Amino acid sequence: MNFLVNILISAIAVAISAFLIPGIKVHGFFDALIVAVVMAILNRFVKPLLVLVTIPITVITLGLFYLVINVVLVYIASWIVSPGFEVHGFFAALLFSIALSVTNSILDAMAGD
Repeated sequence: MNFLVNILISAIAVAISAFLIPGIKVHGFFDALIVAVVMAILNRFVKPLLVLVTIPITVITLGLFYLVINVVLVYIASWIVSPGFEVHGFFAALLFSIALSVTNSILDAMAGD
C-alpha cells in the first residue's frame, strides 16, 4: 500500500514539475503516473549501476556528475514513455530532475507516514 501512495505522490510531483518547467511535457495524469512508475524502476535498478560505473568521474567533479546521471534517467524515461512524456533539452531535464526531487520531498512531508 505504501508503494502505491509513493507512486501517486510521485505522479503528482511529475505533473507539477512538468507544469512549472518549460521544455517538459506530460500529456495527462495517466502519463504522469506511467512516468512515476518508470522513474521508480529506473531509480531502483539502473541508477545504482550508473553510480557504480561513474564513481571516478563523480569523485573528480565533487559529486556534480550525479546530476548528469539524473538527467540520463529522465531521458531514458522519456524514451520509454515516448508519446506521453517529452523532454526538450539538457537543462530542461536537469531542472525537471531537481524540481521532481524537491516537489516529491515536499509532498512526502505533507503526506506524513
